[in-house]
Amino acid sequence: MKDKKKITDHRSNHEILKKVLDHIGKYKIFLLLSIVLAAISVILTLYIPILTGQAVDCILGPGAVDFDGIWAILKEMTVIIIITAAVQWLMNTCNNKIAYQVVRDVRDEAFKKLQILPLKYIDGHSHGDIVSRIIADVDQFSDGLLLGFTQLFTGVVTIIGTLIFMFSINVSTTVVVVILTPLSFFIAGFIAKRTFSMSKLQSETRGEQTALIDEMIGNEKVVKAFSHEPQVMERFGEINGRLEKASVKAIFFSSLTNPCTRFVNSLVYAGVGILGAFLAIKGRISVGQLTSFLSYANQYTKPFNEISGVVTELQTALACAGRVFEFIEEEPQVPEPEHAAVLTAPKGNITMQNVCFSYNPDQKLIQGFNLEVKSGQRVAIVGPTGCGKTTVINLLMRFYDVNSGSIRIDGVDIRDMTRKSLRDSFGMVLQETWLHAGTIRENIVMGKPDATDEEVVAAAKAAHAHSFIKRLPQGYDTVITEDGGSLSQGQKQLLCITRVMLCLPPMLILDEATSSIDTRTEIKISQAFNTMMKGRTSFIVAHRLSTIREADIILVMKDGNIIEQGDHETLLKKENGFYATLYNSQFEMAG
Repeated sequence: MKDKKKITDHRSNHEILKKVLDHIGKYKIFLLLSIVLAAISVILTLYIPILTGQAVDCILGPGAVDFDGIWAILKEMTVIIIITAAVQWLMNTCNNKIAYQVVRDVRDEAFKKLQILPLKYIDGHSHGDIVSRIIADVDQFSDGLLLGFTQLFTGVVTIIGTLIFMFSINVSTTVVVVILTPLSFFIAGFIAKRTFSMSKLQSETRGEQTALIDEMIGNEKVVKAFSHEPQVMERFGEINGRLEKASVKAIFFSSLTNPCTRFVNSLVYAGVGILGAFLAIKGRISVGQLTSFLSYANQYTKPFNEISGVVTELQTALACAGRVFEFIEEEPQVPEPEHAAVLTAPKGNITMQNVCFSYNPDQKLIQGFNLEVKSGQRVAIVGPTGCGKTTVINLLMRFYDVNSGSIRIDGVDIRDMTRKSLRDSFGMVLQETWLHAGTIRENIVMGKPDATDEEVVAAAKAAHAHSFIKRLPQGYDTVITEDGGSLSQGQKQLLCITRVMLCLPPMLILDEATSSIDTRTEIKISQAFNTMMKGRTSFIVAHRLSTIREADIILVMKDGNIIEQGDHETLLKKENGFYATLYNSQFEMAG
């Protein structure tokens, strides 16, 4: 079983690397330029030891120094060093361009996938972990990729170049260097395999920690209200402890690479020094050549040390990239048909026929749901918590697709029309408000960006939001933070209502739209809603039954089924009816 897991990890590692290379392939020009510049940089760098050896050979003994020769060599070295520095700067610029453009592309892909993922995925996964994949994991991938390009090319070219120069000086000494080299590869490969699995665990645990922090920030009031801080701290401490252990193991294996490969490098250098000294004594090479050879031996082994470090960094980068690519390759929402209909000026005739749906296959929710709504009718949906009220809304908006059956608008199945035109035809006000960071005006005009100031003010007055907006420091230009900042829940809901008032789409969905508003304002808003709903097919989900007396059809739901249907008066007359019992109990409680 353990061996199978190793094979799977190894194979997935290669698959991830292939995907990374596919992304890099888009920037072939920069890649080729970087390789050419790396070769030029290495050749120039490797030419320096030859000049150094020649300079050493110019020192023949006490009083026998060829100063003119040394001076000429120093001038040549200066020019080469300046050119090398310029070439390396250009190479690093190319590498940065490749790394950051690839990372930009990957992050763009991840964010685009987020927009087309079905809500089933978003609801079924930790939001913090999704954020961690798009932000933290891509950053880690970026660091590893940048380090790889900076050191991998130059390292490989340096190894090839030094071998050529060393063979040109002395073959037997070069053979000693080559024989000892595989030790570095063996050590690096041994460590890299363990680094990948530890880095993957580290990324997953970091995502878990981000998810908890995100959850706590979003629910801090609830945590404090129930004095739940000790439990939260205990939970955070447990995850933090696991992250610490995973990080320590990952860093431990990663940090082994440098000292281990340096040990091999020292063995190579010592072997070259001893053998070279014997050859120099026998007169087979000059002292200057020995100096050059020792310099080459050092430069030859150095890239192995750097590449070994790069390999462990790349293992971390690949582990993070794997999580990002896994997210990018998630099954998107069902694609629209090639010739999907565009819903224009819908009349609002809606038919739900034999609709079956459940979030979890093991738990049945809506079974054999049938409903026919004529244009301009107001449909109220009531029932106990969990009966499927909001699910009906989710199905109407195609946030979820039905498992079987069909939903039709003006005779067209909503699966055969574009999602955009479908959703543009509905105006939604939900119990949970959503506002983005920006001005009050920017939040109101989301559905109608070209709206004039007069239209915005008119919509705000209709929604009874104008008075509180004018009291804000900059009125409609007041900047609010994400989710409304210091605005009250009622004020945030009034802004969401204003947003719909401005668009006035052909169909409306009001899901507990006035739940956070005081009774006095609710009466005014209800009047505005009544005006807005005239001639528009409307769906109203409400717990307070007093708000739905004017509905044309009231659907009473229980366990995903319609158990009663009719207008307010009809349902009240039903003896021991579920709606009548529910309605009377609310007024008894109010009394």
